[in-house]
Amino acid sequence: MAKTDLLRANINKFFVGKEYVVDNILICLLAGGHVLIEDVPGLGKTTLASVLAKSIQCSFGRIQCTPDTLPGDITGVSVFNQKTSEFEYNEGAIMNQLVLVDEINRTTPKTQSSLLEAMAENQVTIDGAVHRLPSPFLVIATENPVEYVGTYPLPEAQLDRFMMCLKIGYPDKDNEIRIAKQMLEHRQADNVTAVCTTNDIEAMKADVERITVSDAVISYIVDIIRATREEERFVLGASPRAMLALTKAARAKAYLEERDFVKPDDVKAVARQVLLHRFTLTSKARGQREDVLSIFNNILTKVKVPV
Repeated sequence: MAKTDLLRANINKFFVGKEYVVDNILICLLAGGHVLIEDVPGLGKTTLASVLAKSIQCSFGRIQCTPDTLPGDITGVSVFNQKTSEFEYNEGAIMNQLVLVDEINRTTPKTQSSLLEAMAENQVTIDGAVHRLPSPFLVIATENPVEYVGTYPLPEAQLDRFMMCLKIGYPDKDNEIRIAKQMLEHRQADNVTAVCTTNDIEAMKADVERITVSDAVISYIVDIIRATREEERFVLGASPRAMLALTKAARAKAYLEERDFVKPDDVKAVARQVLLHRFTLTSKARGQREDVLSIFNNILTKVKVPV
């Protein structure tokens, strides 16, 4: 069995009934992206992050965001050492390979922005000194879309740093029964065993880099991106960063399907997760109760698929 299949199976044993969510998390991990999970509390977002970290034997950091969380709590700070008369860097939670940023919209924009450099460049700069982040590096941020009091919505620049935005949704009855039985049998995230190492993940990422993307598929991706920019009901279309994210995600999707080339179907399979969170409706479209998903589905239908 391929290591990706082992990893999928290991996570799905503890995160029940949401195989497509697990696949998309793995796509982001292998493509070097980051994930925003937007859903109501209690659906297992923290469990998913913890199980993934233990499955690949990587360091895990958790940031519980509150209004008084400071940028230094995330990136770390320089502290003066009286013995050496020098400033020393005290690492923040961001210096882990997998970082869970819980309820990111509960902290202030200044603290949210402290993640931008880390997510875009895999480094943090403290007092002029650059500190490289470990590899692999994955940020999984969660956001509660129900509560609005005491929250700070993520600006477009922050949303654009996330490769994917996922919604988990409630489990069906059979899977909810499985979850209850697992709890009664004490089969919980604490009992996860590793099935691969971070070196294995690095090797997989290198394999993803070698996946072939034909000129026709690149043109198809760019056509989708340009079509979103021409959509009058969107305030902004997808950025070049979004185009690159879609290309990387499609390659990782092809890798999970055990192919060495990208098909248009791979692009369509990840397009909604990669692009939808980047669009904002105009006030007129909101007034007419337009839906971002319906508009984007219509765009996908109109863009010519290469043969």
